[in-house]
Formats: sequence, structure tokens, C-alpha cells
Amino acid sequence: MARISPLMIAPPLIFAAFVALAAVGMFRPDPEGLPSTLIGQQAPALPAEPLTTFPAALPDALTRGDVTLVNFWASWCPPCRAEHPTLLDLHADGIPIIGVNFKDTAGAASRYLTDDGNPFAGVAFDPQGRTAIDWGVTAPPETFIIDGEGKVLFRFAGPLVGSDYEQRFLPALKAALAD
Repeated sequence: MARISPLMIAPPLIFAAFVALAAVGMFRPDPEGLPSTLIGQQAPALPAEPLTTFPAALPDALTRGDVTLVNFWASWCPPCRAEHPTLLDLHADGIPIIGVNFKDTAGAASRYLTDDGNPFAGVAFDPQGRTAIDWGVTAPPETFIIDGEGKVLFRFAGPLVGSDYEQRFLPALKAALAD
């Protein structure tokens, strides 16, 4: 009787494992969303260092009783630039937004806000990206909805533009404002 080499069985088994992982990923409840361990938890601290001459993000900025957005951004990030008009509109509508500039230079970030407008009630500066790690930020831009007591209600990865913004972010923001 001929013996089958384990090396002949390994490729089909590896392929089957990849297919199983893909199937699990495709059939999870929200395949577009990235889960966050912060939902329902107190928001991590914001960086204490402000961005040059812009208003600082004060330590109590997330616990003043108002729903607040925390937006992680960088001047070198094209999707951040794409969402900037939306942030300006939200600011004009009276939504407080704390901006956390990370992995950037103070000069480039300041020029960006000076040239394009500042939608932020306070701007924190995180040049090394340490705070972004605490918040679980994977890449800019990311926006968090925080309730008036500092609890994270929602995380939105990506720019605040298009149908994803309209279908996922805006309903979450409206729900938070209604509570």
C-alpha cells in the first residue's frame, strides 16, 4: 500500500484554513466596522500638550455634559483633508470637536488649520502617536463620539464623507444627541 506524504496533504489543509477564515470574516455582523474595546468605557486621557497657538484640549473637555467628538487627524493625511469640510460643518452646527493631531509636526499642522480653518474647540498634539495607541487608533482619520460623562459611544474609522458617513456615523451621532 502506498503511503501519502504529509507534504502532499499540507497545501490543501492550509487552503481550507484560509477559506474558513475568509468565511468567518465575511459573515460577521458588521464586516465594514472595526470593533473597538473602548465602546461603553471611559475615554482615555487626551494629550496634555496643545498645538502651538490653538486652544488646548482641557482635561475635563470630555466630561462637561455635552456630546463631544474626538477626531484623530494629521496634516499629511489625504482622507483627513477630505473630511475637513464636514468637520467645519459639524462645528458650525454647534457640535464640540476635540482634535488630536498625531504623528505630525507642529508647523505643518498649524499651517493646515490656519489655511483651511479650525473646526476644533481644542487641539491636542501627539507627535509620537502614544495617545492614539491608548485610543486604539489604527490610521487617521478616526472619530469617536463621547457622551457628556466621558464614555465612548461610537468609533468611526475613516473620513467623515460619503454614504458610510451618512448611514453609520450620522445616525450614531443623532442617537447620542437625543439621549
